[in-house]
Amino acid sequence: MTADVFGRRADRVTVDVWSDIMCPFCYMGDALLTQAIERFPHGPSVEVTYHSFELMPELPVGEAVDLHDLLVRKRGFPREQAEAMNAQVAARGAKLGLDYRFDKAIATNTRAAHRLTHFAKSAGRQHEMVDRLFRAYFTEGRNVGSHDELADLAAEAGLDRTGALAALDTGAFEQEVKADLRRARELGITGVPFFVFNNTYGLSGAQPVESFLQALHTAWNARPALDGGR
Repeated sequence: MTADVFGRRADRVTVDVWSDIMCPFCYMGDALLTQAIERFPHGPSVEVTYHSFELMPELPVGEAVDLHDLLVRKRGFPREQAEAMNAQVAARGAKLGLDYRFDKAIATNTRAAHRLTHFAKSAGRQHEMVDRLFRAYFTEGRNVGSHDELADLAAEAGLDRTGALAALDTGAFEQEVKADLRRARELGITGVPFFVFNNTYGLSGAQPVESFLQALHTAWNARPALDGGR
């Protein structure tokens, strides 16, 4: 397997995604990227890695509140406005097959959930874990700040529950989360989702599938010309 001096493999496109599981547009962005990869002629050669970004790091660990109540208290929105905004997001998500139930969403500190995605990465099931967390938060109203709940979700994503719970309880993968947050600052990422293709091309937000496809084609065509660049 050949690579250029920067470690990029000529037969791969890498996509690094910064997101938070409480971000509705991150859930959409993940679905849109997945659709684009499915349509991309070299889809099996796309490697996606998820990185941590905290939308509300100020939320106390262990606190779990109704999302609309939080938006009223933290963002100053009238409740009717918050509900109307989320209804619009839910309608957009439904077109992608996503089931947003904001009336059930429990807002909480997501640091432990981010550490869990790194645990899942170490077991080769990061995307499965990220997807499970999105559904748990946005559709099922589960408390994604609870270690026991997170361990259950890990098992549902095909991971070892005991190992996941041990990782959560011992603070494992904290350094990986910090490294993600530090890299986000270095890249100037202030909002998510944010996608970086081949460490070169950035794409912000839940863009249309065509935008993701264009980015994939651009990254593929700009691969290092090793072994003929084919």
